[in-house]
Amino acid sequence: MTNGTLYLIPCTLGDTPAEQVLPQHVINIARHLQHYVVEQAKTSRQFLSALKHEQPIQSLHFALLNEHTEARELPALLAPLLEGHDVGIISEAGCPGIADPGAELINLAHRKGIRVVPLVGPSSILMALMASGMNGQCFAFHGYLPKEEPERNKTISRLETESAQRNQTQLFIETPYRNEKLYAALLTQCRPQTLLCVATDISLPDEQIQTRTISQWKAQPAPQLNKRPSLFLLLAGRLEGFFNLFSCQ
Repeated sequence: MTNGTLYLIPCTLGDTPAEQVLPQHVINIARHLQHYVVEQAKTSRQFLSALKHEQPIQSLHFALLNEHTEARELPALLAPLLEGHDVGIISEAGCPGIADPGAELINLAHRKGIRVVPLVGPSSILMALMASGMNGQCFAFHGYLPKEEPERNKTISRLETESAQRNQTQLFIETPYRNEKLYAALLTQCRPQTLLCVATDISLPDEQIQTRTISQWKAQPAPQLNKRPSLFLLLAGRLEGFFNLFSCQ
């Protein structure tokens, strides 16, 4: 029996209509499958309903893969693929495998000889980097920074130093209700000439993406970040070198 194909299905980053951010080819695949691996069944059902799935939503098969899934549970998630069924992984937002628990299952699929197909869709990390004007050839995503102040401040200083040394854009996120604390810490810890991009509500109607030096951010009212999904990007170094970013040093 031939194995099925594991499709990595991007999801919208919010309430944006899928047809605005997903190609029709991706929508067609997503609404044709019968088996899915998802972070939350409820939101995935809503997503597939919005795509006008070909079959009744209650007839579809959903298996959970989230931060609580243990490694010993992963092989069972691949069972439909080994039986010849195609399966789609759906993240809560954005692209599966990128800052997402789907990566471990994808790795296992490769080891089992299962074909993995990534589909085109929105990634807040990539879109923020594109719009920031920072170095897109040398960058690192760090996920969440420590939430406790002493460790968080040390991490910010370390990332700023590494950025200056390597000409590297540093990307990170925060739980939306702690965005404003992280923003204030960045303004306190970073050097005046360091560039900071704040990218909020990416792909949504209220999207805001701005790149300023730390001194410029301090000179203007703070952005409204509370409970709004945001990414933060840092690029340290001499400002006159800002437009000559071609590689890591």
